[in-house]
Parts: sequence; C-alpha cells; structure tokens
Amino acid sequence: MQYGIRLLEVLNGNVETHLIISKQGRELIEYETNVTVSDVTKEATFHYDEDDFMAPVASGSFRFDAMVIVPCTMKTLSAVANGYADTLIGRAAEVTLKEGRKLILVTREMPLSLVDLENMVKAKRAGAVIMPASPGFYNKPKTIDDLLNNVVSRILDQVGIDNELIQRWGEPKKKSTMPSSGHKIVR
Repeated sequence: MQYGIRLLEVLNGNVETHLIISKQGRELIEYETNVTVSDVTKEATFHYDEDDFMAPVASGSFRFDAMVIVPCTMKTLSAVANGYADTLIGRAAEVTLKEGRKLILVTREMPLSLVDLENMVKAKRAGAVIMPASPGFYNKPKTIDDLLNNVVSRILDQVGIDNELIQRWGEPKKKSTMPSSGHKIVR
C-alpha cells in the first residue's frame, strides 16, 4: 500500500489521476498504514468504486496514457493475465491492454508459485510491464521513504514522467521536479 500512496502523493497536482481501490485494498490501507481511505482518495483527481463500470476508465474511448496497479496482488495479476474483468480494476486493465497503452503491475507477494509466474508471463506477453516492488540499495537508503521513492521513481520512469526522487547511477542528486501537466495516469 505504501508504494501506491507514495505514487499518488508525488503525482498529486502534477498529473490527472483516476484511482480505483479494491475492497481488500481499502481494508489493507486501514490495516497497514496510518492513513484513512479518505486521505488516500483526496490525493487523486478522481476516484471510483471497484464496481463502477460506468467510470470513464472502463471505456476504450476514454483517453489516458497509462495504468499502474500498485500493489498488484496475485489475484489481480490472474485477472489481468486471463482477461477476467469482474471489477473496474480488471476492466480498466483490459482496456489499457486492448488500446495498446502502458500497463504496469507492481506485484506485492512472495514467494511466487508456478501459477503466479505463468500469469506474469501471460500478462507480459499481453503487453504489461511486470515490476516487483523491489527497491534498490545502491543509493544507500537511510529511511523507509528512501526505499519507497526508489520504487516510485522506477514506476514514473516506466510511465515516462521525469522525476528526481532518487539519485541516478552516476549522476549528482538534483532538486525534485515534476511536470505541471500533460499526463493522465490511471491507478
């Protein structure tokens, strides 16, 4: 949950975001973090119930640049890999793939079963980017925020949003800058 919340914090006010939180995700926010679901939804430009199939992101004619599922459970991965769109998350992922847009799945579970690995391969073949939430340690992180920023920076890189949340290999650390507009990201 922390990765998704941090991603929303970074994007807030910089790009248009459309947030869908599953029922289990709502429970995990309350269990794993010190914030409320209401606090998280306030970070997004728009937010939808997972059963709201009338939401704009359920249609291929609604234009957006990318979708990030973070965290992506193995249940959601299975839905994406097998085209099972029983929730708005699954439907929006299906739309993202069929329209040839960027879909990033930031997986959260370990160890992985053979079924999980096969679903990752199926999702990758369908066009998804598989990004296990594995922070790097080359920047010698000192805080949990450093670890969160490492993964979030890599997600933003995949989406094509310039960021300086981390010190890049071989580059001096610079002040963080985010674009002012131009991208719509579905999460």
